[in-house]
Amino acid sequence: MATNERPVFDGVNLVVRDMDRSIEFYRRLGVEIADTTPPWDQHHRNMTTPEGIDFDFDSTTFTTKWDRGWPAGRSGAVFGFKVTTREAVDAIYAELTGAGYEGQQPPFDAFWGARYAIVADPDGNGVGIMSPMDPARRSEPPHPEG
Repeated sequence: MATNERPVFDGVNLVVRDMDRSIEFYRRLGVEIADTTPPWDQHHRNMTTPEGIDFDFDSTTFTTKWDRGWPAGRSGAVFGFKVTTREAVDAIYAELTGAGYEGQQPPFDAFWGARYAIVADPDGNGVGIMSPMDPARRSEPPHPEG
């Protein structure tokens, strides 16, 4: 690998077709998920487990705002890994795509302030690589429906 950085697993982003049904299911399971206000209530929900793992829900519509390569209308999961620098995101993405793995989202400065990229594993599962968030690099999130 072009960097000695070892990504650390820190979350799952579940891409869902029907937010209400998905939230109802996970709440019945016992997961505490906060309410949000429209239009976000139909496009993004998040929670952090007691162990510090992020568990986010995004609509298939909103997912394309942070993963341009996400197959239209598909549900599934993106497994999140954190790294310690913005440069590590680029280096790991280059290493993996250079080895022939499919890049779904080239590294970019995401609206939440992190450097972020996604590579598909051999079975097509999204694997997100994210730097620490820098408040100075945050911007307004794109409208979930536009």
